Amino acid sequence: MGQKVNPVGFRTGIFIGWKSRWYASKKEFGELLLEDFKIRKFIKEKFKSAAIPKVEIERTRDEVKVILFSARPGVIIGRKGQEVERLQAELQALVGRRINIKIEEVSRPEIQAQLVAEDIAEQLAKRSSFRRTMKRSTDQTMEAGAKGIKIQLAGRLGGSEMARREKQIAGAMPLSTLRAKIDYGFTEASTPQGNIGVQVWINQGMYEDDANGDDAQAGQTSKKPKRTYKR
Repeated sequence: MGQKVNPVGFRTGIFIGWKSRWYASKKEFGELLLEDFKIRKFIKEKFKSAAIPKVEIERTRDEVKVILFSARPGVIIGRKGQEVERLQAELQALVGRRINIKIEEVSRPEIQAQLVAEDIAEQLAKRSSFRRTMKRSTDQTMEAGAKGIKIQLAGRLGGSEMARREKQIAGAMPLSTLRAKIDYGFTEASTPQGNIGVQVWINQGMYEDDANGDDAQAGQTSKKPKRTYKR
């Protein structure tokens, strides 16, 4: 099962929270969902160099709170915060609602799957060797403290006539273990021969679920065999 399911979606609601946190009626739900898509697309296109792995959105009755996770927050903030103010004004004009922007710094971008995938795609677009690029990204991620990494490329690799898949794995990758903290990233690299799909899985360790563990331990049945009653 773990090989067929997006690891982030597989764990959402169990160990991972939702990236969009709001409630709406059936009539408004589609419109607000489209707004979230527009906000994320606008931010990713405007700040390609800011290394943004994810954007979280919270809604209240009065405003929309946009939380940006970035490895280079200075690019988004700009000099004296001018870029943030400009972004806030552009988003307000885009969706027609009051926007509140919060920026969170990503401490270790080397173990963020989306950032690793985008870095590989950027190198492939510059006609770098795909095997060398995969090896370099694997080594950097493992040196940064990841427990495991899996990279898969699909397309006309190396300009070959026929599309194929190449993958590289290092360390442990327990995709079916829910407690395993697996990050997933996907992007496409544009090359003269066509697009190449880049998928990255990174094992960041285990989720610390002490409270859940205590509850589970307290709720365990006794190891003594059940007494049987014969009629």
